[in-house]
Amino acid sequence: MRLLLIRHGQTPSNVLGLLDTAVPGPGLTDLGRQQAAALPETLADHQIDAIFASSQLRAQITAAPLAAARSIEVQIRDGLREIGAGDLEMLGDDRSIRTYQQTIRRWMSGELTVTMPGGPSGADVLDRFDAVVAEVVDQLSDTAGADGAAVLVAHGAVLRLWATVRASDLASVEGVLGHAHSLQNTGMIVVESGPEAGWQLISWAGRPIGGPRLVDDSAEDPTGEDF
Repeated sequence: MRLLLIRHGQTPSNVLGLLDTAVPGPGLTDLGRQQAAALPETLADHQIDAIFASSQLRAQITAAPLAAARSIEVQIRDGLREIGAGDLEMLGDDRSIRTYQQTIRRWMSGELTVTMPGGPSGADVLDRFDAVVAEVVDQLSDTAGADGAAVLVAHGAVLRLWATVRASDLASVEGVLGHAHSLQNTGMIVVESGPEAGWQLISWAGRPIGGPRLVDDSAEDPTGEDF
């Protein structure tokens, strides 16, 4: 079974470097819409049996072109939303961003009881994301079998956390995978599971999978850049 974990397209808050994590959140920039529009062609050779997106608007807009091209309904799940910034919401100063990133880095290293200031613990975040993954697995098992594949359109920080803790052999080494590997807008992480194994990392494309023309290196992006 395969999961294609795709970050949403660029938002105005990504460009401004703000910790914008509330629901429903912003839409996409012009570049973000181009990034989303590139997904159907980029993923044309991939099997896709289901498409899920978070409860945040940017993920749903990103998923829409792919869903239309495949004639698949997007299933909205709140458990895929971004890691809440709590007291740091809508801040973009260096101290706030460092606090947000360092908290997630501690989670990646196994300190899951640590809480974001005014926000969730790492265990809280993983529990609600795990619940969606379990639902996806059950649905694929019923409709597509062991070789089924689903796209989950979600967010930079939560995807990096989940892939590091749940699908990385490197998770015990200071969470190195997630904090040293960025995930720009429409970057993609691919994981697979076998009948007796947990999730295994197959690939981590940190930049937009639609190609270099969709990269914005000028943006300050606290949830997608290296921690």
